Amino acid sequence: MTTGANIIGFITSKKSESTFQGVTASGTSAGFHPATQSEIDAAMQKASEAFQLYRNFTGEHKAIFLRAIADEIEALGETLIETAMNESGLPEGRIIGERGRTCSQLRLFASYVEEGSWVEAVIDRADPNRQPLPKPDIRKMLVPTGPVVVFTASNFPLAFSTAGGDTAAALAAGCPVVVKSHEAHPATNELVSLAIQKAAKRTVMPDGVFSSLNGDYEVGQALVKHPVTTAVAFTGSFRGGKALFDLANKRPVPIPVFAEMGSVNPIFIMPNSLESKSESIAKQIAASVSLGAGQFCTNPGLVFVPEAGVKDFAKTLAEAMSHVQPQCMLNHRIFESYLRSLHQVKHEHEISIVYEGELQDAPNIRPSVGITDLEAFLKNPHMQEEVFGPFTLLVTYSGTDDLLKVANTLQGQLTATVFSEEHQLPLYRVLLNDLQNIAGRLILNSVPTGVEVCNAMQHGGPFPATTDSRFTSVGTAAIRRFVRPVAFQGFPGELLPEALHDGNPLKIWRLEDGEYRK
Repeated sequence: MTTGANIIGFITSKKSESTFQGVTASGTSAGFHPATQSEIDAAMQKASEAFQLYRNFTGEHKAIFLRAIADEIEALGETLIETAMNESGLPEGRIIGERGRTCSQLRLFASYVEEGSWVEAVIDRADPNRQPLPKPDIRKMLVPTGPVVVFTASNFPLAFSTAGGDTAAALAAGCPVVVKSHEAHPATNELVSLAIQKAAKRTVMPDGVFSSLNGDYEVGQALVKHPVTTAVAFTGSFRGGKALFDLANKRPVPIPVFAEMGSVNPIFIMPNSLESKSESIAKQIAASVSLGAGQFCTNPGLVFVPEAGVKDFAKTLAEAMSHVQPQCMLNHRIFESYLRSLHQVKHEHEISIVYEGELQDAPNIRPSVGITDLEAFLKNPHMQEEVFGPFTLLVTYSGTDDLLKVANTLQGQLTATVFSEEHQLPLYRVLLNDLQNIAGRLILNSVPTGVEVCNAMQHGGPFPATTDSRFTSVGTAAIRRFVRPVAFQGFPGELLPEALHDGNPLKIWRLEDGEYRK
């Protein structure tokens, strides 16, 4: 049973006499105590003190902690599954899958930091005989930045939330984490937070390496503005992410906000592929648009279809959509926002409706499909805006030149997909090159939903998909958001970090005098 308390390091706290109800699918979350300013200060102070110790922990020690978190989350068993289902309205299979993803990425980061090469050690040894001036000894590596504030996502109660990818990456980097819980799943957050607290105690972590605070946007603002905070991670809406980004840049000392703010993930269907695989593509897109009731950041919201074949394709897509069963949206607020977006689509944006799933009892929904032509699309920038829910827009085009116009008009995206016969891909080389300018991940003959957690994944893209396209929020490279390079010049060996010692005692890959060695 949850208590509604804030988790501040190794203690729980409920200083506020007021409580709030979680805005959940079921609407049955118990009262939760919002964090007071004194509790915010306590969490950040503990994080600051913990950082002085945790920053120097070995990769092996951090790996033990990360694996212990995964073990404790799994030990929650059915209690966690039932709580997350109750709050999110998501089915059991989805929650079990998210739990597996959450624990797998914690263990992936554990192995990553345990191996150690991620610190990117570089050594340029001194050459006192160099002319006209001697060369100094300079050694460089990545070091953690400090306490990180993580905002949890409404649409992923586990995988992008309390112990999700942001938290795992920050802890792996050596940064304490303070989580701002989401009002859509506060009970789930508390269960996972207590599991992390238990793991921290069991593995002898410093008090304050992890905290979790309840509250609304005011608590979030206070955390971003707090002088101890060195970075912010956010997954959610453009409005929310941009507000945090602007706030962080108004601080006396600005800090980075790594915000993943969604995307319409355009799909480009080439004529050759439409002729040979129309039905297969339509079924894949229908499943991708409706996956998770359209509440993924990678659901495709735009599909560019050759004019000549759009009639049959639209009919096939509508048929596939008609077989999608009603799905529960995360809560009534998101459901009502989706209905408002659909109203705008139908009545303000010159979009015809090809298929509209009949409304169910709120917040249950079925998918819908709209259609427009390229001329109207290019004239109306609102058609590029994400509809958070199971909707996609078909846009007809007549030739490759049209697609080049689109590629140079679209805003930044998480993904861009091309369906084409592989032997004809050279015909679209210019388009593929242009799509690299707007997307973080290019996909061939598959749909964008399903983000693999691995070393090669790039889940990020140019603004407004994210606030910094150089980084990813999924995969081991996500650790680079919470580190910075530091060079040590002229230091004796005993004062250098172990990763930079002569003899390479950690046996990691290093760039030594211009050559990679291990």
